[in-house]
Amino acid sequence: MKLTERHEQAAPHKETELATETLEQSEQAPALEFSGLFKQFGDNVAVDHIDLVVPRGSFFGLVGPNGAGKTTSLSMATGLLRPDGGTARIFGKDVWSDPVAAKSLIGVLPDGMALPDRLTGREVLTYLGLLRGMDRELVEQRADELLRVLELDSAETTVVVDYSTGMRKKITLATALLHGPKLLILDEPFEAVDPVSAATIRTILQRFVASGGSVVFSSHVMALVERLCDHVAVIAKGRVEAYGALDEVRGGQTLEDAFVHIVGARTGGAEGLAWLAS
Repeated sequence: MKLTERHEQAAPHKETELATETLEQSEQAPALEFSGLFKQFGDNVAVDHIDLVVPRGSFFGLVGPNGAGKTTSLSMATGLLRPDGGTARIFGKDVWSDPVAAKSLIGVLPDGMALPDRLTGREVLTYLGLLRGMDRELVEQRADELLRVLELDSAETTVVVDYSTGMRKKITLATALLHGPKLLILDEPFEAVDPVSAATIRTILQRFVASGGSVVFSSHVMALVERLCDHVAVIAKGRVEAYGALDEVRGGQTLEDAFVHIVGARTGGAEGLAWLAS
């Protein structure tokens, strides 16, 4: 046998081995990974070379003061904002060099997401499902279930513009869940939401994680993060100041106390305003 013939026969085996190795790496990759992620607006460094790993199957909370870089980081993670440096990977897929593969794995609830608000909730789900190339029958089946579970079926004929804040959060969550993602990335999903709607959202997210999904969400409410999350990252001034398992980060105190200590914030209100007592 000639050398070239042996090489031609070996080539398919090498391709198979490489494909298998790539699949194994993808199956072992974390749900979300930032490596040297960087973003600057003029003279303001919004995200300063962040390194962060979100384990598979985790309920991961992202906390920080206003302007800390949480929303900017999540926007770069979901392909809504291009970074000036570094990478963001979803289950090993680079968000910017392999966007179709990466985005097919995530469901996103951005802060202040715009919806086609002259449609009903069902029409929004149908439109977005078909836009993704999903089968119409599957879209209808999942829309039925999502509307029922999220308690939006009673507003079947109501257009989204007439939804309450809680209803808008729930229909946006429904759009994020519709295609069956492996990772949910949620920016302030509980902000301005009534207690009943918040309880429904919490239950759905906990079921999602229990069934093998992963969740990353940002919040200012430390008690909520403590209640839901098993991992947490504290971001301040565009940098990750602490991250890991919840108990490790809070170190035997409440997450709120640990947060104030980690970011070096000075709490006020102890002085001045004596006239209020009068």
